[in-house]
Amino acid sequence: MIDPSARIHASADLEPDVAVGPRTSIWNRAQVRTGARIGAECIVGRDAFIDEGVEIGDRVKIQNAALVYHGVTVEDGVFIGPNAILTNDRFPRSITASGELARADDWVVSPILLRKGCSIGAGAVVVAGRTVGRFATVGAGAVVTRDVPDHALVAGNPARRIGWVCACGQRLVDESARPVAGDRRGPARCSTCAAVYDVDGDDCVARTREVPA
Repeated sequence: MIDPSARIHASADLEPDVAVGPRTSIWNRAQVRTGARIGAECIVGRDAFIDEGVEIGDRVKIQNAALVYHGVTVEDGVFIGPNAILTNDRFPRSITASGELARADDWVVSPILLRKGCSIGAGAVVVAGRTVGRFATVGAGAVVTRDVPDHALVAGNPARRIGWVCACGQRLVDESARPVAGDRRGPARCSTCAAVYDVDGDDCVARTREVPA
């Protein structure tokens, strides 16, 4: 289930029943656990951890030492920065109420969904049970405790929306070329590619050109 064109470093640890798509690269000391599925043209960096059953789409970049735990789904074109952590347990305990070691049946997975084209900054934490929207950006070191809308830019602990970003990753600006705030209502444009968006509440929708579906 590993495509012949994939590049797997000799020090990487891939358990049985792992799928790796065409032209994907998995680098030094990365660990990929059983049942994980990694798509085409992905990059899995040094010391990254991909837990069992994780689903990763095509053209995903997972940087060095990122931790992607069981229950996470990553759509196409997502960027996960170095040392980012994607968790899966909202109520973690090492032991049960009776003091015994907690086992698989003693907790419930709270899935994370990273939608197409979003970016998770270096050292950011996405708390279990959250969704990060299409082409959203999570700033470095942020702690995501709530769902992130499409195209939103969030930062801080807990992460709060501070602006909006284009599909190309650049900030959206107003008519005076100033970055728009997270509570923007009205049109905004990309500071680089000039795409125009309509922003209203939690919605940010491209107006002048179609963003890839």
